[in-house]
Amino acid sequence: MAHNLFYNEQTAKHSFFSVKEKAWHGLGQIVEDYPTSAEAIRFAGLDYVVEKRPLFTNGAGLGLDNIDTDLAFPSIEVPGFYATVRTDNDAVLGVVGKDYAVVQNADAFQFFDAIVGGADGIKYETAGALGKGERIFITAKLPEYIKVGKQDLIEQYLFLTTSHDGFGSITAAFTPTRVVCNNTLNAAMKNQSGGIKIRHTASANDRLKQAHTLMGISHVMAGELEELFNHWAKVRITDAQVKKLIQVAMAPNKEVIQNLELGLADRLSSTYTNIVDNAYAYAMGNPTQQMETTAGTVFGAYNAITGYYQNVRNFKDGDAKFKSIMDGTAKQRSQVAFDLCGNFARQGADALISLKTKDHAAIEDIE
Repeated sequence: MAHNLFYNEQTAKHSFFSVKEKAWHGLGQIVEDYPTSAEAIRFAGLDYVVEKRPLFTNGAGLGLDNIDTDLAFPSIEVPGFYATVRTDNDAVLGVVGKDYAVVQNADAFQFFDAIVGGADGIKYETAGALGKGERIFITAKLPEYIKVGKQDLIEQYLFLTTSHDGFGSITAAFTPTRVVCNNTLNAAMKNQSGGIKIRHTASANDRLKQAHTLMGISHVMAGELEELFNHWAKVRITDAQVKKLIQVAMAPNKEVIQNLELGLADRLSSTYTNIVDNAYAYAMGNPTQQMETTAGTVFGAYNAITGYYQNVRNFKDGDAKFKSIMDGTAKQRSQVAFDLCGNFARQGADALISLKTKDHAAIEDIE
């Protein structure tokens, strides 16, 4: 049973569905049309609820030598530990600590629904449950999305997996693998790209609803921004101008910009210069920066700065990355870069002259 799909004896079905194509194991439900999230949950047998229940152990007989073994021992609660239990069949899925937060299967689908604002559009390809239902997986394709030039930004499956046994984080990523079982889930995890991980804490559900933002996915960017980015992809910028744009976008305050204008490199901190060098190296060397729409273009300059925070910058943990990109340093630096690129697209090199006059508010790094 390498597939490890859960078999539900009550329904006499394996907890798995796929659209049109049969999986190699030939199990589960095959549907002809892409389902909604509510339908996908039902087709995949994921319509169960998991709850945390206190753990108990039997007492030790209170030290009595002659005890009637027909009498039940007193139960003792195990402090700080809980069992995760399926409410439909009382199957114990794992043992977790007091800070562990259950993310229900339906909540996992909200990650996909949040991408399109709850509207139809996500194409659910497969979903299923492994083991006793302690781990679930979902693979999907995004609806039509931003295109820059002739390049599709999203060309692979988007998958999510989460567990109810206390092992592993909620993981969402892109992968070339269509997940249909335990083996293909492992392959998808190995070949994932642009992924994020969320721990099972009290804030997990809120973070999951916004996780697509960390992955650079947003349906609200379609119309005007698609047109804008396509315009930026045609505006040329030299390597030296890219470097200067990065220097300004990454500057934490006006004093740094003034030192740049005056050529006082010795007054720049090593932390700041390392950030600039790493972002510039990403701009010049990352494969995503070598495409026709990014190499030597204003769009590429903007993509270099956002890509630096998404793919290069080291954060102490996932929470720090989330805070920085959602409402911290990364968000503010990206906004400055967006404004600079917009000015450059309109004014050309003049936009990078007299940068010392730009009102840069000091930003405290939170990561």
